[in-house]
Amino acid sequence: MDKISLALEHRDTFGKHNNALRRSGMTPAHLFGHGVHSVALQGPTVEIERVISRAGKSRLISLKVASEKRSRTVLVREIQRKPVSGQLLHVDLYQVRSKEKMTVEVPVHVVGEAPALVSKANRLEIESSSLSVECLPSDLPARLDIDVSGLVDAGDALRVGDIHPPDGVVILNDRDVVVARIEAERKPVVEVEEEPEEVEEMTEEAEIEPEHS
Repeated sequence: MDKISLALEHRDTFGKHNNALRRSGMTPAHLFGHGVHSVALQGPTVEIERVISRAGKSRLISLKVASEKRSRTVLVREIQRKPVSGQLLHVDLYQVRSKEKMTVEVPVHVVGEAPALVSKANRLEIESSSLSVECLPSDLPARLDIDVSGLVDAGDALRVGDIHPPDGVVILNDRDVVVARIEAERKPVVEVEEEPEEVEEMTEEAEIEPEHS
């Protein structure tokens, strides 16, 4: 898998002054980690967006900070955006240690074909789009493959205990957590209007008594 690289520089603006930084096409960032002095950084918004789209929060990034000789290995930890426009406001980066295990949310990826989907009345529901794993940075998978070829009938489910992670990776979620399930399409309930009962018209015959003279 291609290595993801990012180049940033030190930042000396904070608070409201970061608004002017954003208008100039730069995004503020913050680097921290276990036993690492926090560092205020900044970089071109376009470049940071490119890295975010490739790395998400589960792929390692080689971070080159201006004036530093050695690159740092980091993960995207938090991404802040404006609620409506989606404008990138701030990024938090977490520096990892090569010999220290870490906990990361990794997306799941469907592989194989579920026999149950031969019937158009069934559909595959992904109930857990990501799982929490523990591993060394060198063992971190970009994704966890889930094989759905064993899902034969409606109601069949694939659970965490059915997944075989790569060597060195431990899934922390409970083994009984459902990751994918076959659901049967529900037929819409059609309400049938009852026709009103026909009311039989009763014709009453009037009895005419003969007149007495």
